Amino acid sequence: MSIFKSFFTKEKKEDLDKGLEKTKSNLFGQIAKAVAGKSKVDIDFLDELEQILISADVGLDTTVKIIDRLEERVAKDKYFNTTELNTILRNEVSLILQENKTENVVSYDIPTEDWPAIMLVVGVNGVGKTTTIGKLAHQFRQQGKSVVLGAADTFRAAAVDQLKIWAERNDCLFYSKGMNTDPAAVAYETVQYAQNHGADLVIIDTAGRLHTKTHLMDELTKIKKSIDKKMPGAPHEVMLVLDATTGQNAIEQARHFTEATDVTALALTKLDGSAKGGVVLGISDQFKIPIKYIGVGEGIEHLQLFNSEAFVESLFA
Repeated sequence: MSIFKSFFTKEKKEDLDKGLEKTKSNLFGQIAKAVAGKSKVDIDFLDELEQILISADVGLDTTVKIIDRLEERVAKDKYFNTTELNTILRNEVSLILQENKTENVVSYDIPTEDWPAIMLVVGVNGVGKTTTIGKLAHQFRQQGKSVVLGAADTFRAAAVDQLKIWAERNDCLFYSKGMNTDPAAVAYETVQYAQNHGADLVIIDTAGRLHTKTHLMDELTKIKKSIDKKMPGAPHEVMLVLDATTGQNAIEQARHFTEATDVTALALTKLDGSAKGGVVLGISDQFKIPIKYIGVGEGIEHLQLFNSEAFVESLFA
């Protein structure tokens, strides 16, 4: 079910270019120093490139995959010149994103024909989870969709109030049972509330549970089962929000959350604040979960559908 369309405008491309400036400066600045004075790319240079990619938080496994492919090229051709390096790297990055279900997104699709569509949003405190929900709600409302925001983060003092503010700002319906209530019950009743009001979409916020606390991860599983009990097959989307500035810690969070629940989509926030945007590649490669959104600024319009072609073009421009 296509929820809304958001075509990649010139303004969005400019925002993406600006959001990737730190990553581009870090990654290609190091590569430029490594190839300075060299006319060919050989095995010795690839050793340096391996460290550069790891420092950009591409991740060890993904870096090794890229280097192995480049080594195959060196073994075949003995070497290739430095002017070819940018093109070859660009092709490898594109290939990794294509292999891992992250495509040129022009619309947001939730895999269901049922109404309302149910999205469960998870992630640790501080990643921008509730803000991301608010920005998503804004985009859906711009498309004329009726949206219900459910406050199942009942542990953090400001969480319910923060979500309510976003609901009011975006003219969304809002469901809450207040603080220190059962999150699974809130999720169940939010779905019921949305059904009663004929809503198009439900977005349910969850506690910023620490992924190291097993009982809290169990709570997340309980919420998911509660939603399914009310509406079989739901939630239709489980979106994990990760902070790109945390690098490898974001990958570790993704590992724990994917073990606790069936994460179906990723949103990477604060990409503009990181010089290690290579984490996009590492996460896509390791978890084979589509990246649906990236945050490239603080503005409400800076949450973008992730278009892999535009991302690669911007990164290598």
